[in-house]
Amino acid sequence: FQTMAATSQAMLENPHDLMQRSLQLYQSHLALSAGFLEKMIGKTPTPTAVPEKDDKRFQNPLWDDGMYSLLKQSYLLTSRFLTECVAATEHKLPAHTHHQASFYTRLIIEMLSPTNSPLSNPEVMATALATKGESLMNGLKNLVADAQAGRISMTDYANFTVGGNIGATEGEVVFRNRLIELIQYTPQTPKVGAIPLLICPPWINRFYILDLQSHNSLVNYLVGQGFQVFMISWKNPDASYRDTTFDDYLSDGFIAATDAMMSITGQSSVNALGYCIGGAMLGCAAAILNAKGDKRLNSVTFLNALMDYTDTGDISVFIDEPQIQKLEAKMQAEGTLDGRAMAGAFAHLRSTDLIWSYVINNYMLGTQPKPFDILYWNDDSTRMPAAMHSWYLRNFYLENNIAKPGKLTLLGTPLDITNITQPAYMLCGVADHITPWETCYKPFAAMKSSHKRFILSKSGHVAGVVNPPPTPDKAGKRFL
Repeated sequence: FQTMAATSQAMLENPHDLMQRSLQLYQSHLALSAGFLEKMIGKTPTPTAVPEKDDKRFQNPLWDDGMYSLLKQSYLLTSRFLTECVAATEHKLPAHTHHQASFYTRLIIEMLSPTNSPLSNPEVMATALATKGESLMNGLKNLVADAQAGRISMTDYANFTVGGNIGATEGEVVFRNRLIELIQYTPQTPKVGAIPLLICPPWINRFYILDLQSHNSLVNYLVGQGFQVFMISWKNPDASYRDTTFDDYLSDGFIAATDAMMSITGQSSVNALGYCIGGAMLGCAAAILNAKGDKRLNSVTFLNALMDYTDTGDISVFIDEPQIQKLEAKMQAEGTLDGRAMAGAFAHLRSTDLIWSYVINNYMLGTQPKPFDILYWNDDSTRMPAAMHSWYLRNFYLENNIAKPGKLTLLGTPLDITNITQPAYMLCGVADHITPWETCYKPFAAMKSSHKRFILSKSGHVAGVVNPPPTPDKAGKRFL
Protein backbone atom coordinates (compact mmCIF):
# COMPACT_ATOMS: atom_id res chain seq x y z
CA PHE A 1 0.00 0.00 0.00
CA GLN A 2 2.77 2.46 0.92
CA THR A 3 4.55 1.77 -2.37
CA MET A 4 1.49 2.46 -4.48
CA ALA A 5 0.58 5.54 -2.41
CA ALA A 6 4.07 6.96 -2.99
CA THR A 7 3.77 6.20 -6.70
CA SER A 8 0.37 7.94 -6.93
CA GLN A 9 1.81 10.97 -5.19
CA ALA A 10 4.71 11.03 -7.65
CA MET A 11 2.25 10.95 -10.56
CA LEU A 12 0.29 13.88 -9.13
CA GLU A 13 3.44 15.96 -8.89
CA ASN A 14 3.30 16.29 -12.67
CA PRO A 15 -0.41 16.84 -13.40
CA HIS A 16 0.26 18.04 -16.94
CA ASP A 17 1.93 14.75 -17.90
CA LEU A 18 -0.85 12.75 -16.26
CA MET A 19 -3.49 14.81 -18.04
CA GLN A 20 -1.76 14.32 -21.40
CA ARG A 21 -1.61 10.57 -20.93
CA SER A 22 -5.24 10.48 -19.83
CA LEU A 23 -6.26 12.46 -22.90
CA GLN A 24 -4.34 10.05 -25.14
CA LEU A 25 -6.11 7.13 -23.49
CA TYR A 26 -9.47 8.81 -24.06
CA GLN A 27 -8.66 9.45 -27.72
CA SER A 28 -7.53 5.85 -28.17
CA HIS A 29 -10.83 4.62 -26.78
CA LEU A 30 -12.71 6.95 -29.12
CA ALA A 31 -10.78 5.44 -32.04
CA LEU A 32 -11.53 1.97 -30.71
CA SER A 33 -15.26 2.76 -30.54
CA ALA A 34 -15.18 4.13 -34.09
CA GLY A 35 -13.45 0.97 -35.30
CA PHE A 36 -16.07 -1.17 -33.55
CA LEU A 37 -18.87 0.69 -35.34
CA GLU A 38 -17.06 0.28 -38.68
CA LYS A 39 -16.84 -3.45 -38.11
CA MET A 40 -20.56 -3.61 -37.36
CA ILE A 41 -21.32 -2.23 -40.82
CA GLY A 42 -19.02 -4.68 -42.58
CA LYS A 43 -15.75 -2.79 -42.79
CA THR A 44 -12.37 -4.07 -41.63
CA PRO A 45 -10.84 -1.39 -39.40
CA THR A 46 -7.21 -1.34 -38.33
CA PRO A 47 -6.97 -2.57 -34.71
CA THR A 48 -6.38 0.20 -32.20
CA ALA A 49 -4.35 -2.09 -29.93
CA VAL A 50 -2.72 -5.45 -30.59
CA PRO A 51 -1.07 -7.81 -28.07
CA GLU A 52 2.70 -8.12 -27.88
CA LYS A 53 4.17 -10.94 -29.95
CA ASP A 54 4.91 -13.07 -26.89
CA ASP A 55 1.46 -12.51 -25.31
CA LYS A 56 -0.30 -15.88 -25.60
CA ARG A 57 -3.49 -14.87 -23.79
CA PHE A 58 -5.43 -13.69 -26.83
CA GLN A 59 -4.36 -16.21 -29.47
CA ASN A 60 -7.80 -17.81 -29.78
CA PRO A 61 -9.59 -16.33 -32.87
CA LEU A 62 -12.69 -15.77 -30.73
CA TRP A 63 -10.92 -12.73 -29.29
CA ASP A 64 -11.14 -11.05 -32.70
CA ASP A 65 -14.95 -11.11 -32.76
CA GLY A 66 -17.36 -8.34 -31.76
CA MET A 67 -17.51 -7.35 -28.11
CA TYR A 68 -14.62 -9.62 -27.19
CA SER A 69 -12.33 -7.74 -29.55
CA LEU A 70 -13.52 -4.46 -28.05
CA LEU A 71 -12.89 -5.76 -24.53
CA LYS A 72 -9.45 -7.08 -25.44
CA GLN A 73 -8.31 -3.83 -27.04
CA SER A 74 -9.74 -1.70 -24.22
CA TYR A 75 -7.82 -3.80 -21.71
CA LEU A 76 -4.58 -3.49 -23.69
CA LEU A 77 -4.95 0.29 -24.00
CA THR A 78 -5.63 0.72 -20.29
CA SER A 79 -2.78 -1.64 -19.36
CA ARG A 80 -0.30 0.36 -21.39
CA PHE A 81 -1.60 3.61 -19.90
CA LEU A 82 -1.03 2.35 -16.36
CA THR A 83 2.38 0.91 -17.22
CA GLU A 84 3.53 4.17 -18.81
CA CYS A 85 2.23 6.28 -15.90
CA VAL A 86 4.23 4.23 -13.41
CA ALA A 87 7.29 4.25 -15.69
CA ALA A 88 7.16 8.07 -15.75
CA THR A 89 7.80 8.16 -11.97
CA GLU A 90 11.19 6.42 -12.28
CA HIS A 91 13.28 9.47 -11.39
CA LYS A 92 10.92 10.68 -8.66
CA LEU A 93 11.06 7.58 -6.49
CA PRO A 94 13.82 5.53 -4.85
CA ALA A 95 14.93 2.78 -7.23
CA HIS A 96 13.60 -0.03 -5.01
CA THR A 97 10.22 1.67 -4.57
CA HIS A 98 9.89 2.24 -8.31
CA HIS A 99 10.81 -1.38 -9.01
CA GLN A 100 8.15 -2.53 -6.55
CA ALA A 101 5.57 -0.20 -8.07
CA SER A 102 6.27 -1.46 -11.58
CA PHE A 103 6.09 -5.07 -10.42
CA TYR A 104 2.87 -4.66 -8.43
CA THR A 105 1.28 -2.75 -11.31
CA ARG A 106 2.10 -5.61 -13.65
CA LEU A 107 0.61 -8.11 -11.19
CA ILE A 108 -2.61 -6.08 -10.98
CA ILE A 109 -2.79 -5.70 -14.75
CA GLU A 110 -2.29 -9.44 -15.26
CA MET A 111 -4.88 -10.26 -12.60
CA LEU A 112 -7.50 -8.00 -14.23
CA SER A 113 -7.08 -9.50 -17.69
CA PRO A 114 -10.45 -10.38 -19.27
CA THR A 115 -9.03 -13.86 -19.89
CA ASN A 116 -9.22 -14.49 -16.13
CA SER A 117 -13.01 -14.21 -15.82
CA PRO A 118 -15.36 -16.87 -17.23
CA LEU A 119 -17.90 -14.23 -18.30
CA SER A 120 -15.37 -12.23 -20.32
CA ASN A 121 -13.39 -15.13 -21.80
CA PRO A 122 -14.97 -16.30 -25.07
CA GLU A 123 -13.17 -19.63 -25.05
CA VAL A 124 -14.57 -20.43 -21.59
CA MET A 125 -18.09 -19.46 -22.64
CA ALA A 126 -17.89 -21.42 -25.91
CA THR A 127 -16.59 -24.51 -24.09
CA ALA A 128 -19.32 -24.26 -21.46
CA LEU A 129 -22.00 -24.09 -24.17
CA ALA A 130 -20.47 -26.94 -26.18
CA THR A 131 -20.31 -29.20 -23.12
CA LYS A 132 -23.68 -28.05 -21.71
CA GLY A 133 -21.99 -26.77 -18.58
CA GLU A 134 -19.95 -29.91 -17.92
CA SER A 135 -16.67 -27.99 -18.27
CA LEU A 136 -17.74 -25.62 -15.48
CA MET A 137 -18.76 -28.52 -13.24
CA ASN A 138 -15.41 -30.19 -13.85
CA GLY A 139 -13.70 -26.89 -13.08
CA LEU A 140 -15.57 -26.65 -9.78
CA LYS A 141 -14.43 -30.17 -8.88
CA ASN A 142 -10.85 -29.23 -9.73
CA LEU A 143 -11.14 -26.08 -7.61
CA VAL A 144 -12.41 -28.01 -4.59
CA ALA A 145 -9.65 -30.63 -4.97
CA ASP A 146 -6.95 -27.96 -5.20
CA ALA A 147 -8.38 -26.06 -2.23
CA GLN A 148 -8.17 -29.24 -0.16
CA ALA A 149 -4.58 -29.83 -1.34
CA GLY A 150 -3.62 -26.19 -0.73
CA ARG A 151 -2.18 -25.61 -4.20
CA ILE A 152 -2.97 -24.88 -7.83
CA SER A 153 -2.35 -28.11 -9.73
CA MET A 154 0.22 -27.56 -12.46
CA THR A 155 0.70 -31.14 -13.55
CA ASP A 156 -0.78 -34.63 -13.27
CA TYR A 157 0.85 -35.65 -10.01
CA ALA A 158 -0.41 -39.23 -10.22
CA ASN A 159 1.64 -39.70 -13.39
CA PHE A 160 4.99 -39.56 -11.54
CA THR A 161 6.62 -41.68 -8.86
CA VAL A 162 10.02 -40.75 -7.43
CA GLY A 163 12.24 -43.77 -7.91
CA GLY A 164 9.85 -45.12 -10.53
CA ASN A 165 9.66 -42.94 -13.65
CA ILE A 166 11.37 -39.87 -12.18
CA GLY A 167 14.56 -39.66 -10.11
CA ALA A 168 15.14 -43.29 -11.06
CA THR A 169 18.81 -43.56 -12.05
CA GLU A 170 20.13 -46.56 -10.11
CA GLY A 171 22.16 -45.77 -7.01
CA GLU A 172 22.31 -46.11 -3.24
CA VAL A 173 22.78 -43.96 -0.16
CA VAL A 174 26.39 -44.40 0.99
CA PHE A 175 26.57 -41.74 3.71
CA ARG A 176 24.10 -40.04 6.02
CA ASN A 177 24.18 -37.40 8.76
CA ARG A 178 21.65 -34.97 10.25
CA LEU A 179 21.65 -32.71 7.16
CA ILE A 180 22.26 -34.90 4.11
CA GLU A 181 22.10 -38.26 2.47
CA LEU A 182 24.82 -38.87 -0.10
CA ILE A 183 23.77 -40.93 -3.11
CA GLN A 184 26.34 -42.82 -5.17
CA TYR A 185 25.03 -43.79 -8.61
CA THR A 186 25.75 -47.23 -10.02
CA PRO A 187 28.32 -47.23 -12.86
CA GLN A 188 26.97 -48.01 -16.34
CA THR A 189 30.34 -48.43 -18.07
CA PRO A 190 33.14 -51.00 -17.65
CA LYS A 191 35.53 -48.27 -16.55
CA VAL A 192 34.89 -44.99 -14.76
CA GLY A 193 36.83 -41.78 -14.40
CA ALA A 194 39.08 -41.74 -11.36
CA ILE A 195 38.03 -38.37 -9.92
CA PRO A 196 34.39 -38.50 -8.77
CA LEU A 197 31.78 -35.80 -9.37
CA LEU A 198 29.64 -34.31 -6.60
CA ILE A 199 26.35 -32.64 -7.54
CA CYS A 200 25.13 -30.07 -5.00
CA PRO A 201 21.45 -29.25 -5.74
CA PRO A 202 19.49 -26.41 -4.11
CA TRP A 203 18.15 -27.19 -0.65
CA ILE A 204 14.82 -25.51 -1.42
CA ASN A 205 13.66 -28.47 -3.54
CA ARG A 206 14.34 -32.19 -3.80
CA PHE A 207 17.58 -33.62 -5.17
CA TYR A 208 16.20 -35.12 -8.38
CA ILE A 209 15.95 -31.93 -10.48
CA LEU A 210 19.04 -33.17 -12.35
CA ASP A 211 17.69 -36.72 -12.48
CA LEU A 212 14.19 -36.37 -13.91
CA GLN A 213 13.30 -38.89 -16.63
CA SER A 214 15.96 -40.88 -18.43
CA HIS A 215 15.94 -38.65 -21.54
CA ASN A 216 16.51 -35.41 -19.60
CA SER A 217 18.53 -36.67 -16.64
CA LEU A 218 21.97 -35.13 -16.34
CA VAL A 219 22.83 -37.82 -13.79
CA ASN A 220 21.89 -40.64 -16.17
CA TYR A 221 23.82 -38.98 -18.99
CA LEU A 222 26.97 -38.50 -16.91
CA VAL A 223 26.92 -42.03 -15.52
CA GLY A 224 26.50 -43.32 -19.06
CA GLN A 225 29.61 -41.34 -20.05
CA GLY A 226 31.74 -43.06 -17.41
CA PHE A 227 31.62 -40.51 -14.59
CA GLN A 228 31.51 -41.53 -10.93
CA VAL A 229 28.51 -39.45 -9.80
CA PHE A 230 27.48 -38.59 -6.25
CA MET A 231 24.50 -36.44 -5.27
CA ILE A 232 23.60 -34.59 -2.08
CA SER A 233 19.99 -35.05 -0.95
CA TRP A 234 19.27 -32.35 1.64
CA LYS A 235 17.29 -32.99 4.81
CA ASN A 236 13.76 -31.54 4.85
CA PRO A 237 14.12 -29.85 8.25
CA ASP A 238 11.48 -29.52 10.94
CA ALA A 239 11.26 -27.03 13.81
CA SER A 240 14.07 -28.77 15.70
CA TYR A 241 16.47 -27.38 13.05
CA ARG A 242 15.54 -23.73 13.74
CA ASP A 243 19.09 -22.81 14.90
CA THR A 244 20.93 -24.60 12.08
CA THR A 245 23.25 -22.17 10.31
CA PHE A 246 24.75 -21.72 6.87
CA ASP A 247 28.09 -22.82 8.36
CA ASP A 248 26.37 -26.07 9.37
CA TYR A 249 25.15 -26.57 5.80
CA LEU A 250 28.71 -26.02 4.57
CA SER A 251 30.46 -28.28 7.05
CA ASP A 252 27.86 -31.02 7.57
CA GLY A 253 26.57 -30.77 4.02
CA PHE A 254 28.98 -29.97 1.23
CA ILE A 255 32.29 -30.65 3.00
CA ALA A 256 31.02 -33.78 4.74
CA ALA A 257 29.90 -35.10 1.35
CA THR A 258 33.34 -34.56 -0.18
CA ASP A 259 34.99 -36.21 2.84
CA ALA A 260 32.79 -39.29 2.34
CA MET A 261 33.46 -39.37 -1.42
CA MET A 262 37.23 -39.27 -0.99
CA SER A 263 37.03 -42.00 1.62
CA ILE A 264 34.88 -44.21 -0.61
CA THR A 265 36.85 -43.71 -3.84
CA GLY A 266 40.33 -43.37 -2.38
CA GLN A 267 40.84 -40.13 -4.30
CA SER A 268 42.35 -36.95 -2.85
CA SER A 269 40.12 -34.61 -4.87
CA VAL A 270 36.66 -34.35 -6.39
CA ASN A 271 34.96 -32.41 -9.17
CA ALA A 272 31.95 -30.43 -7.99
CA LEU A 273 28.80 -29.09 -9.65
CA GLY A 274 26.31 -26.71 -8.01
CA TYR A 275 22.88 -25.73 -9.27
CA CYS A 276 21.09 -22.49 -8.28
CA ILE A 277 21.77 -21.79 -4.57
CA GLY A 278 23.66 -25.07 -4.51
CA GLY A 279 26.03 -23.28 -6.87
CA ALA A 280 26.31 -20.36 -4.45
CA MET A 281 27.23 -22.85 -1.74
CA LEU A 282 29.81 -24.42 -4.05
CA GLY A 283 31.34 -21.00 -4.70
CA CYS A 284 31.55 -20.27 -0.97
CA ALA A 285 33.01 -23.70 -0.22
CA ALA A 286 35.59 -23.47 -2.99
CA ALA A 287 36.77 -20.03 -1.91
CA ILE A 288 36.97 -21.01 1.76
CA LEU A 289 38.75 -24.31 1.12
CA ASN A 290 41.26 -22.59 -1.16
CA ALA A 291 41.94 -19.96 1.48
CA LYS A 292 42.62 -22.75 3.97
CA GLY A 293 45.04 -24.42 1.54
CA ASP A 294 42.66 -27.37 1.07
CA LYS A 295 42.95 -28.53 -2.56
CA ARG A 296 40.20 -31.15 -2.56
CA LEU A 297 38.22 -29.47 -5.35
CA ASN A 298 39.65 -30.36 -8.75
CA SER A 299 37.16 -28.30 -10.80
CA VAL A 300 33.91 -26.37 -10.24
CA THR A 301 30.80 -26.16 -12.41
CA PHE A 302 28.02 -23.64 -11.79
CA LEU A 303 24.49 -23.93 -13.22
CA ASN A 304 22.43 -20.73 -12.92
CA ALA A 305 24.26 -19.76 -9.74
CA LEU A 306 24.21 -16.26 -8.24
CA MET A 307 27.29 -15.19 -6.31
CA ASP A 308 26.64 -11.46 -6.70
CA TYR A 309 23.21 -10.11 -5.79
CA THR A 310 23.59 -6.61 -7.19
CA ASP A 311 20.72 -7.23 -9.61
CA THR A 312 18.47 -10.20 -8.85
CA GLY A 313 15.59 -9.20 -11.11
CA ASP A 314 12.01 -9.01 -9.91
CA ILE A 315 12.56 -11.28 -6.90
CA SER A 316 14.20 -8.27 -5.22
CA VAL A 317 10.79 -6.64 -4.76
CA PHE A 318 10.20 -9.09 -1.92
CA ILE A 319 13.55 -8.30 -0.25
CA ASP A 320 13.74 -5.28 2.02
CA GLU A 321 14.08 -4.72 5.76
CA PRO A 322 10.35 -4.58 6.65
CA GLN A 323 9.53 -7.69 4.62
CA ILE A 324 12.49 -9.67 5.99
CA GLN A 325 11.55 -8.73 9.56
CA LYS A 326 8.01 -9.97 8.95
CA LEU A 327 9.35 -13.21 7.48
CA GLU A 328 11.79 -13.65 10.37
CA ALA A 329 8.96 -13.33 12.88
CA LYS A 330 7.07 -16.05 11.06
CA MET A 331 10.14 -18.31 10.92
CA GLN A 332 10.89 -17.77 14.60
CA ALA A 333 7.36 -18.81 15.47
CA GLU A 334 7.43 -21.93 13.28
CA GLY A 335 11.13 -22.81 13.30
CA THR A 336 11.27 -23.11 9.50
CA LEU A 337 10.01 -21.48 6.33
CA ASP A 338 7.77 -23.68 4.25
CA GLY A 339 9.15 -24.04 0.73
CA ARG A 340 5.71 -23.26 -0.68
CA ALA A 341 6.13 -19.67 0.48
CA MET A 342 9.16 -19.22 -1.76
CA ALA A 343 7.50 -21.17 -4.57
CA GLY A 344 4.59 -18.73 -4.40
CA ALA A 345 6.93 -15.76 -4.64
CA PHE A 346 8.67 -17.25 -7.67
CA ALA A 347 5.31 -18.01 -9.31
CA HIS A 348 4.31 -14.34 -9.02
CA LEU A 349 7.38 -13.41 -11.08
CA ARG A 350 5.51 -14.94 -14.05
CA SER A 351 1.93 -14.88 -12.83
CA THR A 352 0.33 -15.19 -16.28
CA ASP A 353 2.21 -18.39 -17.05
CA LEU A 354 2.50 -19.92 -13.58
CA ILE A 355 -0.81 -18.87 -11.98
CA TRP A 356 -3.52 -17.55 -14.28
CA SER A 357 -3.01 -20.01 -17.13
CA TYR A 358 -3.73 -22.85 -14.68
CA VAL A 359 -6.70 -21.01 -13.17
CA ILE A 360 -8.20 -20.77 -16.65
CA ASN A 361 -7.41 -24.33 -17.73
CA ASN A 362 -8.20 -26.08 -14.44
CA TYR A 363 -11.19 -24.14 -13.12
CA MET A 364 -12.79 -22.36 -16.09
CA LEU A 365 -12.22 -24.86 -18.89
CA GLY A 366 -12.39 -27.82 -16.52
CA THR A 367 -9.37 -29.59 -17.98
CA GLN A 368 -6.74 -31.58 -16.14
CA PRO A 369 -3.13 -30.35 -16.33
CA LYS A 370 -0.82 -32.44 -18.48
CA PRO A 371 2.04 -34.49 -17.01
CA PHE A 372 5.16 -32.33 -16.73
CA ASP A 373 8.16 -33.61 -14.82
CA ILE A 374 9.67 -30.18 -14.10
CA LEU A 375 6.46 -28.89 -12.54
CA TYR A 376 6.11 -32.06 -10.49
CA TRP A 377 9.57 -31.41 -9.05
CA ASN A 378 8.77 -27.72 -8.61
CA ASP A 379 5.86 -28.56 -6.32
CA ASP A 380 7.96 -30.97 -4.26
CA SER A 381 9.46 -28.26 -2.06
CA THR A 382 11.27 -28.44 1.27
CA ARG A 383 11.46 -26.28 4.37
CA MET A 384 14.37 -24.05 5.41
CA PRO A 385 15.72 -23.58 8.97
CA ALA A 386 14.94 -20.17 10.46
CA ALA A 387 18.50 -19.16 11.36
CA MET A 388 20.06 -20.31 8.09
CA HIS A 389 17.40 -18.78 5.86
CA SER A 390 17.41 -15.46 7.71
CA TRP A 391 21.21 -15.28 7.36
CA TYR A 392 20.99 -16.21 3.69
CA LEU A 393 18.38 -13.54 2.86
CA ARG A 394 20.25 -10.81 4.72
CA ASN A 395 23.82 -11.58 3.66
CA PHE A 396 23.11 -12.55 0.08
CA TYR A 397 19.97 -10.78 -1.15
CA LEU A 398 19.66 -7.75 1.14
CA GLU A 399 23.29 -6.73 1.74
CA ASN A 400 25.11 -8.68 -1.01
CA ASN A 401 27.92 -9.47 1.40
CA ILE A 402 28.86 -12.56 -0.58
CA ALA A 403 30.25 -10.28 -3.29
CA LYS A 404 32.29 -8.14 -0.85
CA PRO A 405 35.74 -9.69 -0.26
CA GLY A 406 36.33 -10.29 3.44
CA LYS A 407 32.89 -9.09 4.53
CA LEU A 408 31.68 -12.57 5.50
CA THR A 409 33.47 -15.14 7.59
CA LEU A 410 32.54 -18.77 6.97
CA LEU A 411 33.97 -21.65 9.00
CA GLY A 412 36.32 -19.14 10.61
CA THR A 413 37.74 -17.93 7.28
CA PRO A 414 37.06 -14.62 5.46
CA LEU A 415 35.21 -15.19 2.19
CA ASP A 416 36.48 -13.93 -1.17
CA ILE A 417 34.64 -15.47 -4.14
CA THR A 418 37.39 -14.33 -6.50
CA ASN A 419 39.69 -16.76 -4.68
CA ILE A 420 38.51 -19.63 -6.91
CA THR A 421 41.46 -20.86 -8.92
CA GLN A 422 40.19 -24.24 -10.17
CA PRO A 423 39.04 -24.71 -13.76
CA ALA A 424 35.50 -23.31 -13.79
CA TYR A 425 32.46 -23.68 -16.02
CA MET A 426 29.18 -21.76 -15.79
CA LEU A 427 25.93 -22.28 -17.67
CA CYS A 428 23.10 -19.74 -17.53
CA GLY A 429 19.74 -19.24 -19.24
CA VAL A 430 19.05 -16.20 -21.39
CA ALA A 431 15.43 -16.12 -20.15
CA ASP A 432 16.17 -16.92 -16.49
CA HIS A 433 13.84 -14.84 -14.28
CA ILE A 434 15.35 -16.07 -10.98
CA THR A 435 19.11 -15.80 -11.54
CA PRO A 436 19.69 -13.23 -14.33
CA TRP A 437 22.60 -14.38 -16.43
CA GLU A 438 24.27 -10.95 -16.53
CA THR A 439 24.50 -10.94 -12.74
CA CYS A 440 25.75 -14.54 -12.65
CA TYR A 441 28.51 -13.71 -15.11
CA LYS A 442 29.99 -10.82 -13.11
CA PRO A 443 31.58 -12.82 -10.23
CA PHE A 444 32.41 -15.68 -12.58
CA ALA A 445 34.49 -13.31 -14.71
CA ALA A 446 36.33 -12.09 -11.59
CA MET A 447 37.39 -15.58 -10.46
CA LYS A 448 41.11 -16.34 -10.66
CA SER A 449 40.46 -19.72 -12.28
CA SER A 450 43.17 -21.22 -14.45
CA HIS A 451 40.57 -21.93 -17.12
CA LYS A 452 36.99 -20.65 -17.46
CA ARG A 453 34.14 -21.24 -19.86
CA PHE A 454 30.74 -19.50 -19.83
CA ILE A 455 27.76 -20.88 -21.77
CA LEU A 456 24.45 -19.09 -22.34
CA SER A 457 21.54 -21.43 -23.07
CA LYS A 458 18.32 -20.55 -24.85
CA SER A 459 15.84 -21.01 -22.03
CA GLY A 460 15.12 -20.27 -18.37
CA HIS A 461 16.11 -21.26 -14.87
CA VAL A 462 15.17 -24.94 -15.05
CA ALA A 463 14.54 -25.80 -18.70
CA GLY A 464 17.82 -24.16 -19.68
CA VAL A 465 19.63 -26.70 -17.49
CA VAL A 466 17.67 -29.94 -17.85
CA ASN A 467 17.17 -29.82 -21.62
CA PRO A 468 19.18 -32.73 -23.05
CA PRO A 469 22.04 -32.25 -25.53
CA PRO A 470 20.86 -31.81 -29.12
CA THR A 471 20.85 -34.76 -31.48
CA PRO A 472 23.58 -34.71 -34.16
CA ASP A 473 21.14 -33.53 -36.85
CA LYS A 474 20.24 -30.49 -34.73
CA ALA A 475 23.68 -29.72 -33.34
CA GLY A 476 24.07 -26.72 -35.60
CA LYS A 477 21.01 -25.07 -34.04
CA ARG A 478 22.47 -24.79 -30.55
CA PHE A 479 22.33 -21.36 -28.95
CA LEU A 480 25.67 -20.49 -27.36
